[in-house]
Amino acid sequence: MTGRNFNYEKTPGVPIKMWTRGVPVEEAAMRQLRNVASLPFVHKHVAAMPDVHWGMGATVGSVIATKGAIIPAAVGVDIGCGMVAAMTGLTANDLPDGLSGIRSAIEKAVPHGRTDNGGPNDRGAWGTPKSVPDSATLTEIVAKHPKIERAAKRAGNHIGTLGTGNHFIEVCLDEDQRVWIMLHSGSRGIGNAIGTYFISKAKEDMRRWFVNLPDADLAYIPEGSDLFGDYIKALHWAQDFARANREIMLAAVMAAIKSALGRAFDREILAVNCHHNYVAMEHHFGADVWVTRKGAVRARAGDLGIIPGSMGARSFIVRGKGNPEAFHSCSHGAGRAMSRTEAKRRFTLADHVAATVGVECRKDAEVIDETPAAYKSIDAVMAAQADLVEIVHTLKQVVCVKG
Repeated sequence: MTGRNFNYEKTPGVPIKMWTRGVPVEEAAMRQLRNVASLPFVHKHVAAMPDVHWGMGATVGSVIATKGAIIPAAVGVDIGCGMVAAMTGLTANDLPDGLSGIRSAIEKAVPHGRTDNGGPNDRGAWGTPKSVPDSATLTEIVAKHPKIERAAKRAGNHIGTLGTGNHFIEVCLDEDQRVWIMLHSGSRGIGNAIGTYFISKAKEDMRRWFVNLPDADLAYIPEGSDLFGDYIKALHWAQDFARANREIMLAAVMAAIKSALGRAFDREILAVNCHHNYVAMEHHFGADVWVTRKGAVRARAGDLGIIPGSMGARSFIVRGKGNPEAFHSCSHGAGRAMSRTEAKRRFTLADHVAATVGVECRKDAEVIDETPAAYKSIDAVMAAQADLVEIVHTLKQVVCVKG
């Protein structure tokens, strides 16, 4: 069935509303959406963004409003993962013809890639561990849940570090050739530990209560339980950590570019810092509900957000239209078109080099799983959500540092 601005599927549970016109959605993702829609505590409907694709338990690119429970795996283990972008006072004419020096300066300023136990990539700002936000709350969480203690002790090493996978730092030019800095990262090891731990605890409760679910990864924590309060506290702490992590890295990137250029410049003329893996209490359709955005950005009327493309595609600074049917949300990117394994099987290094012409970035076999063709068309994704956001700026990367 087709709705006015979205595709609509009726299910035995709540309906599914999908902003996916012109964008392919694999059957595995549809099964996950139907599984979530069958849960009795889901409020009104499930909203699927145009970048929707298979994820652990719940699809990446979905918005799930719930009353009385939260699904930890729907939030995921990269709690608070999101984007920050800032317009600088620089223009394209201020950049050198060769950009390898800027890329090198950024790579030296921000730890990235695989980390080890105390190695240089595991220490923020390539040196002394930094203090973490609200350490007293983290201490309280660890006291009740000591299994996350090891990760908590390393949080000071991880803040200010990029991580791996699809996390990145980019220097971009907008439609007026102004220089932007944009980066994508989350709550690092401590967020992963918190997410993994509470997913495990929720699964234990499901088994103890003999709750049968369509997918074990949809194990939930009921509101009012001691575990729920602890999870919310830990969740919100990790979200704040992720935001601070991005702010620290943004400052480091700005300083690196200043050093590489040998000149100062205005910074953060316009800055946006938004989560896309998180939970917030919001009011929708007459009720206060927990909104889980798993790979989705809040897009209330006037909200600024960031929708990145792939390594070789355009990205967008957007302004929300506050569409109530989407729970005031939009996509968080282009969305994967295939798994990392499939991308490595299908594409060659020559394919990747050709797809990233004009971008100063890694061009080696280790990043083929992040090559542009592994993602959906960002243009199709943007067209499918024209009633969710309007485009404010269009960015094209000229430097890309991958995790």
